[in-house]
Amino acid sequence: MKSKIKVAAVSYLNTKPLLYGIERSEVMGDIELLLDYPSQLAASLQKGDIDMALLPVAAMQFIDGARIVSDYGIASDGNVASVCIFSQVPMEEIKTVYLDYQSRSSVRLARLLLEQYWKKDVEFKPAPENYIEYINGTTAGVIIGDRALKQRSNFEYIYDLATAWKEYTGLDFVFAAWIANKDLPADFIKAFNEANAAGLQHLDEVVIGNPFPYYDLKTYYTENIKYYLDEDKKKGLNKFLELIKE
Repeated sequence: MKSKIKVAAVSYLNTKPLLYGIERSEVMGDIELLLDYPSQLAASLQKGDIDMALLPVAAMQFIDGARIVSDYGIASDGNVASVCIFSQVPMEEIKTVYLDYQSRSSVRLARLLLEQYWKKDVEFKPAPENYIEYINGTTAGVIIGDRALKQRSNFEYIYDLATAWKEYTGLDFVFAAWIANKDLPADFIKAFNEANAAGLQHLDEVVIGNPFPYYDLKTYYTENIKYYLDEDKKKGLNKFLELIKE
């Protein structure tokens, strides 16, 4: 019996359409699907505990042999809605920013835009578990994912990072992609791509299966998140990796 390919992802709302397709496809016979925190996935891939993962793209520079292996991921062509700086004061008054370390890409993007696009010299603080409670006055915070969608009605100022990136560079942005650090069988990758694509054909079922009163998920899945990594997405990705190279 051939060993299964260990594939890992996070179970956030933005991954649900891709997981819907994967979990209902024949490719499930070839994989062991694991769900974990994003901060754990990069370390697990580097150690060889998993074979591929849906990872923040900024993690690629820290993983030997990292390469994108699928045509699908989590991207945006502006206004992603779920990766934002939240504040009670306008940008010019912000002095401190909490960084949500759930996503290395989002944090790196926030730092880059604050320094180069908004030209802000702010103090960055690692976010404690309950940091959203501390976002007030001149202290702002980067909030991502499901938590960001829940907070959209609670703050006076919301600065969408994908929108700011588009205004700064004219390019799309890739937040996460399916990444491996070894060669995987071509027939498996083909089937895996088809499974991702199949999930995107069932968005109505995904929305029904994930009740979420804070934001319209059909809008999120069709207008905010872009799942297919076309040439425009890859150009934006290459530009981001070039700018953050250490």
